[in-house]
Amino acid sequence: METTENKRLAYWPNIWAGIGLGLVLIATFYIAGRGLGGSGALSRATAVGLHAVASEHAESLGYFARYFGESGAWMNDWLVFQVFGIFLGGLFGAITAGRFGKAVDKGPNISNGQRFWYAFLGGGIMGWGARLARGCTSGQALSGGATLAAGSWAFMLAMFAGGFITAFFVRKLWF
Repeated sequence: METTENKRLAYWPNIWAGIGLGLVLIATFYIAGRGLGGSGALSRATAVGLHAVASEHAESLGYFARYFGESGAWMNDWLVFQVFGIFLGGLFGAITAGRFGKAVDKGPNISNGQRFWYAFLGGGIMGWGARLARGCTSGQALSGGATLAAGSWAFMLAMFAGGFITAFFVRKLWF
């Protein structure tokens, strides 16, 4: 796979991404009556996957049982469609910015396999943490922050502090 070290294309301007995200957040509060979040859609997808391989077990679990009953009930939530929209929006942004292609963003001191492993590990830890916290970072930071919830602002500060501390230990992989 090609690395992006050889080919640097411009990103979309941050200000436009921020304005767009803010408008989407306002629209979700107005239309759906609540803010953004993604872990609920992942819970529904997990329930459907478990149901496909062990339907009796999935239906016996109180947490997942609520997604079953009528046909297609797992899709009766706007979060499922929000995740599809995130994918399509990312694809649109990559194509229109000329950044769509086969590449692995990584530093010179890490292999593609290590990069994928670390991404998988980090995503798993974030997903596990989102379930423990009963919500994801987008729901907490964006939606809670927009409502000026003190806990959400404390979370964002702790998340950024944790990111900076972690970056100190993994920076050698990127530079």
